[in-house]
Parts: sequence; C-alpha cells; structure tokens
Amino acid sequence: MKLSIIIPAYNEEKTIRVLLDRVANVDLPDQMTRELVVVNDCSSDRTEDVINRFRLDRPDILVNYARHEVNQGKGAALHTGIQRATGDYIIIQDADLEYDPAEYQHILAPMLMGRADVVYGSRFMGGQPHRVLYFWHTIGNTFLTLLSNMLSDLNLTDMETCYKAFRSDIIKGVRLVEKRFGFEPEVTAKIARIPDIRIYEVGISYYGRTYKEGKKIGWKDGFRAIYCILKYNLFSSASDRVAVPSAQPAVMLENK
Repeated sequence: MKLSIIIPAYNEEKTIRVLLDRVANVDLPDQMTRELVVVNDCSSDRTEDVINRFRLDRPDILVNYARHEVNQGKGAALHTGIQRATGDYIIIQDADLEYDPAEYQHILAPMLMGRADVVYGSRFMGGQPHRVLYFWHTIGNTFLTLLSNMLSDLNLTDMETCYKAFRSDIIKGVRLVEKRFGFEPEVTAKIARIPDIRIYEVGISYYGRTYKEGKKIGWKDGFRAIYCILKYNLFSSASDRVAVPSAQPAVMLENK
C-alpha cells in the first residue's frame, strides 16, 4: 500500500522544512510506503529552495514535486496534487505546522479496517490539544459546518478541516473546480452525493497560527464558502459531482 500526502505550499519558507521532516519521519502502518506530493503554488519567497534542499538531503523519500507558474490558490494546488498522486490512499497536509502528521495512523485507521472511504479529522470533537485563538473564526467554522450539514445531510463537526483522507479511487473520480478555499465545501458536497459512500470523523489536535504567523484565510473566504455550500449542494448537476478521472493534468506544470 502507498499513502500519497498532498502538501500545497505558498510562501511557507519558515515552516515547510520542519513539516517535510515530520512527514518523512512519521510512523505509518506496516508495509505502507509514502509519497510526498508537494505543489508549490508560485511562492515568491524561498519555499522552492527549501523544498529542493530537502529533496537533496532525503533521497530515500519519494517526492513528487510540481510548481505552478502563476499563483492559483490552495484548491488549484490540491487539484494538481490529486491528479499526480499515485498512492492507494490520499491525505491532505497543509505546509504550515497547524496539524500534526503523527496522527496519520489515527486518521487512516477507519479506512484500513475497511469501514470508511473518506475520513475527516475534526478539530472540535474534543480529547486532543487545541490552541485557543479567534472566537469569530470558531463561530464561522461552526456556522459553515452546520449549513453544509443541513444541505448535504451529513453530521460532521468540522467541514473546514485540512485533514481529509480519501481512498484514491474515490477522490480521483470527483470533478473539482474551486481554486481557493472553496475546496472544502465543494469536496464535501460532492462526496456526500456518491452512492453508498462511507464517511468517518476522528478527533485530531490543532496548533493554529495567527495572521502574524502566516495564517492566510480571511473573511472573504467565508463568504465564498457559503456560496460554494449553496452552489454545490443545491445547484450542481449529477455530472458535475462525479466524473471519470482525467487522463491529462488540468494544470500546466513544471517538473523539477
């Protein structure tokens, strides 16, 4: 078995080396290999230099690297990563240090036991460390999750979480279009409509960062999330939800 860890990165020179080392060193289930799918979304800082230094220092780690020539957003980077991933399972990992790769086994467990097709890591289920930060962000996340649940008929506690794990054949069969943070409500709406899909949630820790520390999501993304929840739950056609995976990447890439 192989796990593809998709890491979208934009101007993360301060954190990405630590993150890559953690992902490279984390214990995985027996007989599971790892592939780091790193997508540099046209960073203007030293992110690419740091990634290339890691590749030189760790030739034992399979790094599937792509760089966008124009900044397109997190969702677009994830589209590229999903297209390029070769693993049996896919997990999304932000390039900052808000989420702990040591929890991969915990997140993957329901799928490896044959019980789940998709697993969300919830920051709000309790029992794990959670940095106390922005009140209105929490209210916003709660509202967006509630609205998403009302329209998708799911009972998630954290729709906006970064940690989402998929069986590769499931996520590769979903046609995704949102290029920024609208990825989260879009993918949730579309996988919820797949017949007989099995979605699980597990509690995870969360080490959030401030805007001074590099947090990027803002209030405009919250309004876009509402739009995406309504659009992809109420107005998407069946053909827009699930598609045969494209044989050719939809994003022009430069391999290095």
